[in-house]
Amino acid sequence: MKLTEWPWQPLRPEEVAGLFGGIHWWIAGGYAIEFAVGRTLRPHGDIDVLLLRRDQLAAQRALSGWEWWAADPPGALRPWRPGEILPADVHDIWCRPSASAPWRVQVMLDESDGDDWVSRRDPRVRRPVGTLTHTTESGIPYLAPEIQLCYKSKAPREKDQIDFDAVLPLLSDVQRRWLADAIGGPHPWLTRLSE
Repeated sequence: MKLTEWPWQPLRPEEVAGLFGGIHWWIAGGYAIEFAVGRTLRPHGDIDVLLLRRDQLAAQRALSGWEWWAADPPGALRPWRPGEILPADVHDIWCRPSASAPWRVQVMLDESDGDDWVSRRDPRVRRPVGTLTHTTESGIPYLAPEIQLCYKSKAPREKDQIDFDAVLPLLSDVQRRWLADAIGGPHPWLTRLSE
């Protein structure tokens, strides 16, 4: 069986909360959108956790007994050796507790510059790290919905459109403007963002 065919049994967000203490991290992906809207929208095949690239080794140490596999472009998995600094083109890491266990967490690395988060897709898109975080009532940090939608806007799939439609009515004018500016050029979401 190929590594990419190995089954996923994603941790629940509450389980992730106990893993990365002391590091800036956020629940990302569809779960972040669901936290923003306050309800379940669809099934999830994995769980995404966003970390700043500068914290990659601290995260690796936090789960030192786990297997970490870097997704080298264009999508080949390889073991991520302890202490290895991943190159800038590697931003996805699959994690599991052991070689016989299913995949449990997908870690995504994002860029920063001092106190600013910087989009890995467009370094002109940036914000203070402190503005990325929203928090659930139980204290789980999740990525601000407009930033998550920015990532989903690159090549929207059906599930991304579901997420956009659900969270759009909750976005403030400031969040809508930020997202429209971050998306930039022609995009089907821009008209709805200006409504």
